[in-house]
Amino acid sequence: MPVTRRAALALPVLAAPAVALGQPAWRPTQPMRIIVPAAPGGTADMVARVLAAFLQQHWNGASVVVENRSGAGGLIGTQELLRAPADGHTVLSGNIGPQSIAYSLYRNMPYRAEQMLPVAGVVRGPNVLVVHPSVPANTLPELVAHLKRSPGRISYGSPGVGQSPHLTGVWFNQAVGTDSIHVPYRGAGPAMVELVAGNIQYMWDNLTSGIQQVRAGSVRALAVSTAERNAQLPDVPAARETMPELAQFDVSTWFGMFYAAGAPGGAVQALNEAMRAMDATPEMKRRIEQIGGISLYGTPAAFAEFVRAEIGKWRSVITREGLQLDAN
Repeated sequence: MPVTRRAALALPVLAAPAVALGQPAWRPTQPMRIIVPAAPGGTADMVARVLAAFLQQHWNGASVVVENRSGAGGLIGTQELLRAPADGHTVLSGNIGPQSIAYSLYRNMPYRAEQMLPVAGVVRGPNVLVVHPSVPANTLPELVAHLKRSPGRISYGSPGVGQSPHLTGVWFNQAVGTDSIHVPYRGAGPAMVELVAGNIQYMWDNLTSGIQQVRAGSVRALAVSTAERNAQLPDVPAARETMPELAQFDVSTWFGMFYAAGAPGGAVQALNEAMRAMDATPEMKRRIEQIGGISLYGTPAAFAEFVRAEIGKWRSVITREGLQLDAN
């Protein structure tokens, strides 16, 4: 949904500090930590480990370690960043959940958006709308018609309440005027198992986790959530191509690096420049292609603006749905 001018003005300012001209380039003077607010093995973890290895070479053998601090939808790891000194030696491998959705989803948030300092995006990618083969729909408009024939009786799954695939489904229902039953699971894997078994009828799934079942023919892909098609599924349309009601529909799962507010401007610039160099490497390009992603690298100001817009987007969706959770 578009962010109104009033809503945009109400959003927290997420600005990256400038670096004074003539100052020497910043580099770490002690071991660096990259905090991953999720378990090992996911995209946030992959991004952090690729960056850690790159930074060690970029800064001539500097010590850079990755620490996984999972739990509470990413809130625990984020708080670990904010407990550390804001001296440039602790970085967060952040993502759409704890760095945009959470601010509106949780009624007792333990931190504020202005405490986070966006450095640079790394990668973004779509969710994909997949249906069980028994569903009588080969296109997104056909699915909408099917849902409208059975309001409140068809179920869709997600990897958990408040996660990107769930809220993609919420926004989808809001936009096209459908009513379906949300069934949350403990992760994308269990949700896909239930979809393949026919116990739920459809779901929006991260492309990285859903593409294998699409290629195997276990589920049928009807659309991707981003504004553009994805090279991994070139024949699957973007949702906004398929219906006028979805003209503003644009959802990416995304990952990027954050410092705590107050980090030295030189550290922000140095890390951003290192990430620009990493983004240009064949290894990073291969990794991004593997997960069906698109580079999100840009300046600190550009990433801050992106994050600000994401906070506003999900505030609108969550407020309209009346969805609120307690932070654990």
